[in-house]
Amino acid sequence: MLDAHQLNVFLVAAETLNFTQAASRLHMSQPSVSQHILSLEQHFEQPLFIRSGRNIQLTDAGTALMPLAKELVNRSVQIEEVMKSLEGEVHGHLMIGCSTTPGKYILPQLLARFHRLYPKVTLSCQVASQQVSFEMVCTGHAHFALLSKPNATCKGVELQEFMDDEILLIAPLTHPWAQRQEIEPEELYTATFILREEDSGTQVAVRSGLSQVGVDIDQLEKLLELGNSEAIAMAVQEGLGLGFVSKVVVERLVKARVAPVSVRGLDLRRKIYISRSVRRPATTAQMAFWDFIINIEGFPMIGVYYDG
Repeated sequence: MLDAHQLNVFLVAAETLNFTQAASRLHMSQPSVSQHILSLEQHFEQPLFIRSGRNIQLTDAGTALMPLAKELVNRSVQIEEVMKSLEGEVHGHLMIGCSTTPGKYILPQLLARFHRLYPKVTLSCQVASQQVSFEMVCTGHAHFALLSKPNATCKGVELQEFMDDEILLIAPLTHPWAQRQEIEPEELYTATFILREEDSGTQVAVRSGLSQVGVDIDQLEKLLELGNSEAIAMAVQEGLGLGFVSKVVVERLVKARVAPVSVRGLDLRRKIYISRSVRRPATTAQMAFWDFIINIEGFPMIGVYYDG
């Protein structure tokens, strides 16, 4: 009889191609992972991995087993959750990926509300870039992801527009623009900026918005490039330059310690999406979370179906 737990160990080992990494992810010892793999190989009477020192590769048998093992493991989880839900409560575990700003300032509120409704559901969140978060849903490493719309496509992923994230240009309180009602777009070329990295959702939105008012972001004077909005907000507060930061971050972190600057004709917003895979049947916990998300009050949500 096949063991769903052993098959899950095999899947993690096949995804990492490293027994030590698989053991870390599964919170097991490396010898225990090796023993589970050996037991499966003895059951099937053929090797699932080619071992060469510390390096391992899937054999043809291992490659053939992967999609079948995923289906059985997913079905096993679904059975467990359905049977537990018959007791009158929703059980299960949800893995959620999210890009930086949604992960730190939006998702915690959502998860707190959801957990109050479904206390038997455990929740895990991994903050990563928007592209990595989307890939986690595509590959099955996450059930959901909260992110800006990614550039890549993935067949079988549903993407719903969740909310608008307004982006503000902020300046130190001592900056001359802090006292002005509005500046002209071309004046931006006279200032020094602290910007996000190129592939961040904020930077993509800023580049597009500036282009619409005739400003080339590559021609702006850049003092620093920082990997998160909090660091930019703090740097602006300390007087190092100006920055474009989500309104959510400004409100939570530096409100009244920086000045928003209005630029004529410039309205910077990026859309935040919630994504999920529709290639496999949803578990009870996953269905409960999706229903919670699309019906939650206080977060404007416009349905847009996207199927790569």
